[in-house]
Amino acid sequence: MAAVITKVKQKEIAQLIEKGKRLDGRGLTDFREIKIEQGVIERAEGSARVRLGRTDVLVGTKIEFGEPFPDTPTEGVLTVNAELVPLASPVFEAGPPDENSIELARIVDRGIRESKAIDTEKLCIEPGKKVIVVFVDVYVLNHDGNLIDASALAAMGALLNTKVPNYEVEDGEVKIKSGHTQLPIKRNPVTVTFAKIGGKLVVDPWLEEEQVMDARLSIAIDDDGNICAIQKGGNGYFEPQMILEAAKIAKDKAKEIRKKLGW
Repeated sequence: MAAVITKVKQKEIAQLIEKGKRLDGRGLTDFREIKIEQGVIERAEGSARVRLGRTDVLVGTKIEFGEPFPDTPTEGVLTVNAELVPLASPVFEAGPPDENSIELARIVDRGIRESKAIDTEKLCIEPGKKVIVVFVDVYVLNHDGNLIDASALAAMGALLNTKVPNYEVEDGEVKIKSGHTQLPIKRNPVTVTFAKIGGKLVVDPWLEEEQVMDARLSIAIDDDGNICAIQKGGNGYFEPQMILEAAKIAKDKAKEIRKKLGW
């Protein structure tokens, strides 16, 4: 019986969207309520928790000292990981990262990296030898759709909250000193995700909308309104005109969110 009800509800969702309406009362381009808390993990160098409707994501950052990549010897390193906690959804399983968690981490990483959010050159200690490594760990606490936007916001919230311990180099070794400085942030990208359902674009799809969508499009926008990353998901496709429409909406929504969060 549950499966039949679900199919009926999915049909209802699609029919409403065709009329420009949504089951939860939002307009097609409306986000759910966004709440963000920073500094929520005491032992982390930085942290943030974002609630996007009932979707709940926690991000912690960690600072370590390591070697740069060979092709960027004068830049620090960014590493993003995502964990889909089994308690967050019946479809999440314990074990090594699956394709969904890997995709989530990559999209969050790309928005931060391509927008040049972190001034990575300021993370260089000794060119080609020692740099600061920034780990961003995403934990999904409750999945009710649009993990991408919630995770991207939480990641940036955590990075803005991140402190780098003061240090000095003695005989080639990094020595930690007392105190800390703020992680050098240059940009605050905001990611806006769309679902294509029956030829319509829907912003911030919740879980049941994701179950009926043909395809997904995530667009990261920087502070100046420039597109810095785009990621398509799902089996369907987007017409060129629809992508242009999504880009325009994403710029407007990113501006709204940035203003709301004081970014």
